[in-house]
Amino acid sequence: MSLEKQIFIENKFQSVFNDKAFKEILSKEDYTKYINAKQTLFFNKGESLFEEGRNVEGVFFIESGTAKLYKLGFNRKEQILRFIKEGDIIGYRALLIGEAYQATAEAMSDLQATYIPADLFLHLLEVDPQLSFAMLQKISFELGESSNTVTFLAQKTVRERLAEVLLLLEQKLGTDPEGFIKISLTREEIANLIGTATESAIRLISEFKQDNYIEVEGRNLKILNHEKLRKLGHVVL
Repeated sequence: MSLEKQIFIENKFQSVFNDKAFKEILSKEDYTKYINAKQTLFFNKGESLFEEGRNVEGVFFIESGTAKLYKLGFNRKEQILRFIKEGDIIGYRALLIGEAYQATAEAMSDLQATYIPADLFLHLLEVDPQLSFAMLQKISFELGESSNTVTFLAQKTVRERLAEVLLLLEQKLGTDPEGFIKISLTREEIANLIGTATESAIRLISEFKQDNYIEVEGRNLKILNHEKLRKLGHVVL
């Protein structure tokens, strides 16, 4: 999906999921319930917002910070599913289909979230058609991302996958004032994302640095040549 379409969907959701929008569309009684029930929660880096296998009690709207959503494999190894940033909402999929959380959400930086209890969130979807439609768009977008991930892992080489992951991380999370992608990843986490051994990820990052595709400062990465990475990864953004 194009960056423009992604931004449109994100902005559409955020425009209907906020206090001002709810006050305009909800009844006075429902708005009061919402204001009284929502909570502002803070998480330190490394803390879990929720854990795989736990019963769903509510959803989390990320106000600031980043998190990763991951599952544990048979060998207890993490499989990162996606990254969460400001403006994202998580925990709703398990809630909507009535199952336990199927993944763990862990803060990758200090994080602030608005917590909405499960029964209230479901009620909001019932009484607010704008929110329901925005959620449908968001779910459809994430289904498309999941489909692309399957193709990504099955058909591309590790080198091509690294090029694409770097571009997608920059698109998803943005960059800091110095141009570095707004996330600090270990080499093991990068290997996890591209489906390879940590040693292979270390070697590829070194090669990309030598080829002047990227700049590396510890765990921080900056893309220097977007065009070459797009060609290498066969990426259309």
